[in-house]
Amino acid sequence: MSGSTFNTFFKITTWGESHGKALGVVIDGCPAGLPLDEDDIQIYLNRRKPGQSKISTPRKEDDAVEILSGTFEGKTTGTPISLIVRNTSQRSHDYSEIASYYRPGHADYTFDRKYGFRDYRGGGRSSGRETIGRVAAGAIAAKLLKELGIEILTYTKAIGPITADMNAFDRDAIASTPTCMPDYEASRKAEEYLAQCMENMDSAGGIIECRINGVPAGIGEPVFEKLDANLAKAIMSIGAVKAFEIGDGCKVSTANGSSNNDSFISENGRISKKTNHAGGILGGISDGSEIILRAYVKPTPSIFSEQETVNTEGENIRIRIKGRHDPIIVPRAVVVVEAMAALTLADAMIGNMSSRISYLKDFYT
Repeated sequence: MSGSTFNTFFKITTWGESHGKALGVVIDGCPAGLPLDEDDIQIYLNRRKPGQSKISTPRKEDDAVEILSGTFEGKTTGTPISLIVRNTSQRSHDYSEIASYYRPGHADYTFDRKYGFRDYRGGGRSSGRETIGRVAAGAIAAKLLKELGIEILTYTKAIGPITADMNAFDRDAIASTPTCMPDYEASRKAEEYLAQCMENMDSAGGIIECRINGVPAGIGEPVFEKLDANLAKAIMSIGAVKAFEIGDGCKVSTANGSSNNDSFISENGRISKKTNHAGGILGGISDGSEIILRAYVKPTPSIFSEQETVNTEGENIRIRIKGRHDPIIVPRAVVVVEAMAALTLADAMIGNMSSRISYLKDFYT
């Protein structure tokens, strides 16, 4: 299959299946000399691994990463970095009957139509476990960006009907609540809502917000490689994401130019904006202000209540899905959104080095 490689300069290729021996990623294009060890990557993988709370799948995996190549004496060498995470808790028998029918909301039917064959054990390449490679690579991209003064903060904005109150924003709550919400009270209400969903054998969706600071003005291209377009592709490539926003997003359709335009001001020779409705990107190019994006995540399609579907013979049937499943994907997907944003920006920053002859002269003379 094609389509497992992402980016142009900071290029990654993910590999592996949900119930195979392992998953991983190869990163090509990471500059030499970046301090890197497995702990740098494990911190990110720990944020997405299963079995950490009552609102995530009970599948227990350490998701321990191994660096197979691309580093020496604690620094990157400039050669391809290969990372592996071994699967240790497969229960493929939970999925044996899925081979004979198509689960609603999953890629079972479309995989069969495309390839005439599919790995039915947990969805194979279409499983959420594929994101392990993205997160591992994203951890390296985020470390590279930090060297350039760029920081990314990502959190759960909403779960079902419960939205975090930005006036009650507490950064510590993101790491300490099972929902990854920055508002303790909203998290409590969301947990109650999810408990009700689970009691009803149902699931929930939500919104992930990502805020990126320190990106200089001038990153991105004005036509097909727009920064916002590439961020959209990156975030929309995450399996459960069904919509994407930059800045005010969908609200701009009901705004007027007078209210939506961000006025520029100059103070002590520094140009900035009075507001940020654009979300930090104008004409596909960063404007130097905070980049704000949102991912809208669908409810987990694997639910335990009875559903209608068809089998591979085209017969109408009713099913109850077995196995270990998240009642909500959002909290574990927060770090995936962050990783994809980091990968996109790392690629854009490296690519921007050739946008002016003066940049090349500064480097080579």
